[in-house]
Amino acid sequence: MKATKYIWKNGEFVPWEEATTHVLTHALHYGTSVFEGVRAYETKKGSAIFRAQEHYERMVDSAKIYQMNIPYTADEMIAATKELIIKNGLRACYIRPIYYYGYGEMGLNPGLNPVDAMIAAWEWGTYLGEEGLAQGVKCKMSSWIRIDSRCMPPLAKCASNYINSVLAKKEALDCGFDEGILLNSNGLVAEGPGENIFVIKKGNIYTPPTSDGVLEGITCQTACKIAEYLGYSVQHKSLTRDELFLADELFFTGTAAEITPIREVDGRIIGTGKRGEITKKIQDKFFEIVRGECKDHSYWLDYVNKTSD
Repeated sequence: MKATKYIWKNGEFVPWEEATTHVLTHALHYGTSVFEGVRAYETKKGSAIFRAQEHYERMVDSAKIYQMNIPYTADEMIAATKELIIKNGLRACYIRPIYYYGYGEMGLNPGLNPVDAMIAAWEWGTYLGEEGLAQGVKCKMSSWIRIDSRCMPPLAKCASNYINSVLAKKEALDCGFDEGILLNSNGLVAEGPGENIFVIKKGNIYTPPTSDGVLEGITCQTACKIAEYLGYSVQHKSLTRDELFLADELFFTGTAAEITPIREVDGRIIGTGKRGEITKKIQDKFFEIVRGECKDHSYWLDYVNKTSD
């Protein structure tokens, strides 16, 4: 991970190495934080944040679910993010904004602690690797079950949710796979540790609904729109493990993973064992959009410091 010069914290630009917090910070002990993963891409017109409004509004919604009184609005956080990118001289970067309960009082009631806000940005390649983008990744069906809405809210992008993902990710890596896939408590496909999942069968595209314990992914929504734009049918429907095994193509979506094909699940080759034709079309269009090369979807790009056309 390559450090940049500044991190934005509570309205100030702090040197990277000085952006610290107290060891008794509430979020450190109880996971009481909500966050986002966002990307900015380099385009011919300058750096552009992909779907900034949707990402920051989702973070505000996550805070609402946890009754967290946030100190900065989505628009204020977007403005700070743009300034941070400029001050750090970044062209393309991964962005991590977070609201978290800070240092004040210990105990399960977070309301006695201030809510801090932070934004960091740094250069970071695709999460599952360049080879994964081109060739696809190998996945393991996880022994861990995706968190259920009866114990924690899956729609909130809360730090505490992600220990579930950590367990699934580490299990997959320890078993020689690239990534895991989690089922929900009803035995239906939910998602990857940090990705939504898509199934392609006979030219039709399917992805699990949020009612199956799935985070409402912004890249997932993007892939659905792209697929429809390209003339494909997309349905949100519950999926069984068997349907993954028998798919013609599979792929992951996520801010970090972008559009990553899946070539194998539990030793079963998916389709031809390579990136599928439809997956490639969606992937190519996605990268065309984020690089500012598709006018039809330019509204998804929020330019940091746009140059003249």
